[in-house]
Parts: sequence; structure tokens; C-alpha cells
Amino acid sequence: MRISELFTVPRFNDGAIKVWRRDFLYFKKTWLVSLFWIVLEPVIYLGAMGFGLGAFVNNINGMSYIEFFFPALLATTAMLVAFFESTYGNYTKLTHQRTYATIMLTRIGPDEIVAGELLWAASKGFFSVLGVTVVAIFFGLIENYKILLALPVLFIISCLFSCIGMIFTSIARNYDSFIYSTSGLIVPMSLLSGTYFPLDQLPTGLRYIAYLSPLTHGVAAVRYILHEGSLSLIATHIAVLLLTTWICMNISFLRIRKKLLK
Repeated sequence: MRISELFTVPRFNDGAIKVWRRDFLYFKKTWLVSLFWIVLEPVIYLGAMGFGLGAFVNNINGMSYIEFFFPALLATTAMLVAFFESTYGNYTKLTHQRTYATIMLTRIGPDEIVAGELLWAASKGFFSVLGVTVVAIFFGLIENYKILLALPVLFIISCLFSCIGMIFTSIARNYDSFIYSTSGLIVPMSLLSGTYFPLDQLPTGLRYIAYLSPLTHGVAAVRYILHEGSLSLIATHIAVLLLTTWICMNISFLRIRKKLLK
């Protein structure tokens, strides 16, 4: 893999939209099954952590605990749903169902398949964020327009982790392979990215490691947007997310293309 290949422009065209539409039509038929995973589970976390634990925490950095936790919940939801859709879902279509091999019998090629699947996993993560947002409005947690500014950042987070998930899909040998990425990467990020407590509570060395996590930058960007943080910090965190997404997207294209053309 050449370094220049990490900064190319993958193609998102009509073929990719058709792949996305196929996944969306299937989702429409099974949305009730998916409802618990993509919306109700994050809402349960909101109740347990935001309202439950939050009753015992007076304030964090001048805000109530639920105000501190809610932006992180949105970012973590985007990460989890997009990642798991891009791993277990895509691995099934790649290997057991042979869906991609069937699609390639048409005029749709490997790059279009990858583009469509990345876009779908990101869309599903974003749908989950929208569902949690609607519930949060009902509870009075969102009272102004700032959530509209945070939604594009949450979509970037969904895109990033759909790309990361596709990379792990390209190297997985079986479903058990995803235990390593989930337990070794996703779960630690969800715990150590400023989700449940401020990063300044961590030991210095662990704090630096936490800033290597893309979720840390996603949580920080969303939290700063919703609570009027520094514009320069918001721009920096978003820039890190965009650069990481771009690189991971190109890696996923290269690896899945190679796998499909064997």
C-alpha cells in the first residue's frame, strides 16, 4: 500500500446509491427488530447514567451530569451502531450470504459496493442518533438550535466508524475475530474518551493515550458545540475526525477491493 493511496478520492456514484438503497429497503422490513438496538438501548443508558447516576453528581465543569453525559451518548451511539453494522452485517454479506459476489455479476463494481456499504453503515448510525435526539427533546434536554450544528459532526463520527468497521471486516476470519476489535478498541474508547467523566481525571499517561482515540475528538466536538466551547477547539477536533475518516475510508476501499477481486 502506497502512502499516496491513502489520500485518493473514492467514488460515490449511482452504483453506490443502489447498494445503499438495497440495504435501506431491507432495513425498512426489519426496523422493528432493529429498534431496540439502535434507539431504545441508548435511551436506557440515558436514563440509567444521565438521570440515575446523575442524581448523585452535582456538576461537572459547571454543568449537570446529564448535560455532560448527553453529548457523549450521542457520539458513542453513532460509533457503536455504525461499527457493528459495518462489521457483523458486512462480514455476513461478504462471506456467508455472498451478497457482494452476486452484486458484482451486475455492472456494479467493488468500489461502488464499498462506497454503498460505508454510506449505509454511517446512515444507520445517524438514524440512531436522530432517534435518541427525538427522545432527548421529549425529556427537555435539547432546547435550542445547537443540536442542528452538532448533527453533521455526529454523521462524520458515523462515517469514521463505518470505515473502521469495514477495515476489521476485511481482515476477519470468522465472527469471533470481532471480539478482539470490540473488546480491545471499541469498549475502551467508549470508556476512556471523556464519555462518563472528564479526561483530566485520568492519569497523565492515560490521558495522552485517550487523545489518540478518534471518539475523544468526536465527544469533545459535540460537547463544545452544545455547550458553547471554543471555536478553535471545535475546528481542531473536527479536523482530526475528517482526516482520520479520509485515511480509514481509503484503507477500507483498498482492502475490500483486493478481497473481492481475488
